[in-house]
Amino acid sequence: MSEHTPPVAKREAFHVWLRVAALSFGGPASQIAVMHRILVDEKKWISEERFLHALNYCMLLPGPEAQQLATYIGWLMHRTAGGLMAGLLFIAPGFVAIMGLSMIYAAYGNQAWVAALFFGIKAAILAVVVEAVVRIGKRALKNTAMVVLAGAAFVAIFLFHVPFPVIIITAAVFGMVANRLMTALIPNPALKHGSESATAPIDRAIAAGQLPHIIPNTGRTVRVATAWLLIWLVPVAACVLWLGPEHVFAKLALFFSQAAVVTFGGAYAVLAYVAQEAVNVYGWVSPGEMLDGLALAETTPGPLIMVLQFVGYLASYRADIGLSPFVAGVVGSVLTVWVTFAPSFLWIFAGAPYVESLLGHRGLHAALSCITAAVVGVILNLSVWFAIHVIFAVVAERTFGPIHLSVPDWASVNIAALVIAAGSMIAILRFHVGIGPVLAIAAALGFVWKVSIG
Repeated sequence: MSEHTPPVAKREAFHVWLRVAALSFGGPASQIAVMHRILVDEKKWISEERFLHALNYCMLLPGPEAQQLATYIGWLMHRTAGGLMAGLLFIAPGFVAIMGLSMIYAAYGNQAWVAALFFGIKAAILAVVVEAVVRIGKRALKNTAMVVLAGAAFVAIFLFHVPFPVIIITAAVFGMVANRLMTALIPNPALKHGSESATAPIDRAIAAGQLPHIIPNTGRTVRVATAWLLIWLVPVAACVLWLGPEHVFAKLALFFSQAAVVTFGGAYAVLAYVAQEAVNVYGWVSPGEMLDGLALAETTPGPLIMVLQFVGYLASYRADIGLSPFVAGVVGSVLTVWVTFAPSFLWIFAGAPYVESLLGHRGLHAALSCITAAVVGVILNLSVWFAIHVIFAVVAERTFGPIHLSVPDWASVNIAALVIAAGSMIAILRFHVGIGPVLAIAAALGFVWKVSIG
């Protein structure tokens, strides 16, 4: 293999990434499992150690870790072109599906049959989010200090509505301070490297020095970062300067750009932040609609974070901006996806060559351990928020001094939603049934229930 020969042919990589994209249902955990099965076990393109090495780096980043992992591995094989191929193909099926479903939802969402279908799915989604709390908690809460930190984050956002970025920054600062003064509070980092496999093509090429683009180069990093910052921020600046900061497109561009930077912890952390802001602050969607969007994202291929595309579509569709609702929705949807994923490519293309030094940094490990623990508390808040709005028909917002609570009317409990949610939790957590079958059965049960009561 010469220096100019990639470890895997581009045509073959294209077909494999297309296959990964078509199978990428069910959220980041299942998507990462699909990539591992195809790339490590079946194709044997990359070793277990190198795959986990890349995954650990993507876990450090804000944004969708599964899409970033695909971009990273594509970049390893075929430089920027490979990263774009893998990352964009990972997004494409979900983008098309969510765009079409958003159009249908905006036009027919008030129809009884649509509400009946979504009734059961929303109840099952509660189980999906609870499963995420359990899964991430097992990985992140490795000692009592991390459990306490997760609890503090939950109390801060649930009772006091502390903004998500403030919680993340506070957790990071705590981690850095604890690393210097109270090292026993921070879990020990995992091994920096596994043993290098000489059998996988990617690892073999790296060991032979045939992938020079993975070597850090300051000049190249500056050029790459500048290019991707322009790709990301020029549309944002154009919306703000041309349309004004109060225009819905400007607000979408600014808000989702901010979300792309501060939402460490993957798709569910993004959802927690967006649910807090898009519903309670901007009023773009209702709690029920946020759940409907999450249901659409769970039942279509692609990153779970594609729910943001749904929010962007509805926010623009309903805005009085002199465009037809359909055109406004499409523009808002595309803009939301643009500012959500452009930063992900920036993080990979500019940062991946420095992954070795990042993974070995004890201070960074401490900060990120605390951020991940805090994210568990934030996602727990999301699950409680979903539960309240799924199971209860009437929810009142009450203020008790600095405490703000969503108080459900216990007389308004929806028994059918409670039963479907409980059954979904048992199926996922106890019997490890896949998310797809659970959502399908829940949708059928909800539809039958709604039709039977008229």
